[in-house]
Amino acid sequence: MIERWNPARVHELAGRLPISDGAAVDEAVRRTGAAQRSWAALPPERRVEVLRLAAGVLEGSPHLPELLARETGKPLADCGGEIRFAATYLRWVADQAPRALADQEVDDAAGRLLLRRRPFGVVAAITPWNAPIILTMLKVGPALAAGNTVVVKPSPLAPLAITEVLERFPDDLVRTVNGHAGTGQALAGHPGVFRVAFTGGDAAAREIGATAARMLTSTVMELGGNDPAIILDDADLSDEAMDRLVMASFATSGQVCMAAKRLYVPRAMSDDFIAAYVAAARRTIVLGDPLDEGTTVGPVISAEAAARLDGLAGASLAAGGEAIELGTVRVDMSAGHFVRPSLLLGLPDDAPLVAREQFGPLVPVLVYDSEEEALARANAGELGLAASVWSADEDRAFRIARRLDAGFTFVNTHNRTGMALRAPFGGVRRSGHGREYGVEGILEYAQTCAVHAPAPFRAGGEGLAAGAYPPG
Repeated sequence: MIERWNPARVHELAGRLPISDGAAVDEAVRRTGAAQRSWAALPPERRVEVLRLAAGVLEGSPHLPELLARETGKPLADCGGEIRFAATYLRWVADQAPRALADQEVDDAAGRLLLRRRPFGVVAAITPWNAPIILTMLKVGPALAAGNTVVVKPSPLAPLAITEVLERFPDDLVRTVNGHAGTGQALAGHPGVFRVAFTGGDAAAREIGATAARMLTSTVMELGGNDPAIILDDADLSDEAMDRLVMASFATSGQVCMAAKRLYVPRAMSDDFIAAYVAAARRTIVLGDPLDEGTTVGPVISAEAAARLDGLAGASLAAGGEAIELGTVRVDMSAGHFVRPSLLLGLPDDAPLVAREQFGPLVPVLVYDSEEEALARANAGELGLAASVWSADEDRAFRIARRLDAGFTFVNTHNRTGMALRAPFGGVRRSGHGREYGVEGILEYAQTCAVHAPAPFRAGGEGLAAGAYPPG
């Protein structure tokens, strides 16, 4: 049995769910597999109606935000926003998918060519805990629209709300299996699964990827990032801009793959920047119980996460760094897995807090002396998910952005305020492969299949010698 305890009130049980054993995984794959061919035979215009119904379910379940807050520790308003955005995304896919998935046919002097978008079959979606509703819908929505069926394995750290949502989908189109790593491995390695979609950390990704590879099953993976924000010397330090930058780092207690995790600031303006940042944090950061009105930052997800972050903070201070505590505390921090949001100064680039993704409310400020230096340091490391450039000159910001090794670069914002449904999101380097959002995110769940009648062999054609290469 999975028991999920409230990370803000560690003695409060948020809920429990049974663990799916191997037989349950097998049944889920077989049931969705049996339904897939008839589902794929429907036109996309019919399939996307399920997404519109699901969007209505999300918006018509007023208890979901509180359940999500109790299991994840995210502030109640944040949970409500995630659920509404997930509904918006499903409707966007419903609008875009029929056109994106339509057959394309060319009939000209070179011959007749038909390109078809065909589903994979059963898709396994292995999803994380930090935004379980939207990150699951990013997989389920496009997969269903493309004619696949889906088996979802949520994170055991946040299985409650998403399992309830998925139970409202038609049973044989979407099935849920709950459990720990073994359940995910059984699903990724099932011979009836033909595509694995995973969001999470690199360690789990390597295990899932290796299991899928043994079955020659293709994958799409959105992994972590150590995302730099480059503040140029003409950047806007107004209250509004700085409030936005602060929450780009501390929303969901910093536990977001695309959060601003390293702040690069020109040396000459570092004092002004730090003062403006601290003032913005006083306005925007309220550390408290997620269910309390006014809370903007809650606990981290687990005791293990809190201990890891405390260790990073201690190592930073031991290395000569300086910590500035941020915002206001309105909670007994001993009641849950709370970590004080802090800005860290004076750290070298090889400090663990700088060199690795911290995934928590600890953010280093790193001074630089030239744009070239900032770019080189921002591009260091193996990850390349997101980045941002802040400048009053948009053209200048785009010139810098073109040189960043990131799958998605924001300009004058960062994190979710900079997302767009039309813009494909995903990483480069070891931050994953494949894309979510945008038409590209829909097409991740469809294969291009060709039907071709070459001109030489059509009626009236002149033919080719047996075994000859085509003319072009």
